[in-house]
Formats: sequence, C-alpha cells, structure tokens
Amino acid sequence: MAFSGGVIIRLVESLEGLSVVTPSYRGFRFLSEVISHCVWLYHRFNLSLRDIEELMLERGIEVSHETVHQWTRWFGPAYAAALRRRRPGPGDKWHLDEVFVKINGVQR
Repeated sequence: MAFSGGVIIRLVESLEGLSVVTPSYRGFRFLSEVISHCVWLYHRFNLSLRDIEELMLERGIEVSHETVHQWTRWFGPAYAAALRRRRPGPGDKWHLDEVFVKINGVQR
C-alpha cells in the first residue's frame, strides 16, 4: 500500500509483469461498484455531476453531486488514464463503405 495525494492505492502485478495502479475504496461509505460507476460515467460520457446524481437516484442510490465530485477528484485520474489507454489505435479502426437496408420489402 502506498499513500499518494489523499488516496490509498495498491500496486497489483499483472500477467505481463507490469504494475497496474488500482484505487483502494477502504473507508468509503458506498460500495466500490457505485464509486467506480459514477466516476466512469463522469469521464466516459462527459455528464455533469447533477446528471450523475439523478442517474444514481433512478437506480435507488442516493448520492449527492458533491460526493461524486470528490470521487472524481480522488479516483478520476486513474480512470481517465485507463479510458485513454483503451481508445482504438491507428490500426484498430475499420470503415463501412455501403449499407443496404430492407424496409417493407424494398431494399434501399
């Protein structure tokens, strides 16, 4: 365990021998799945904090936008870096040239 910028982090060894930094959720009121989902929503879809608050309320989880803001400040850099690493590379894209759709028996 290491203390870094107000967040306790763990270093976990991956199969390739590279170290991956994962956040520790110990001491937080909410489950790690709730925290990670809120931070993921914020960074992946560029939602506002109040939008995330409403989405979580629809799922039956009452969390304030201020709490989501603190989570994004604490856990956000690790999630944002992971999302940037998962973006498709230059050779990972493919393009669709033509699309034919059949609507009411007529091919267009």
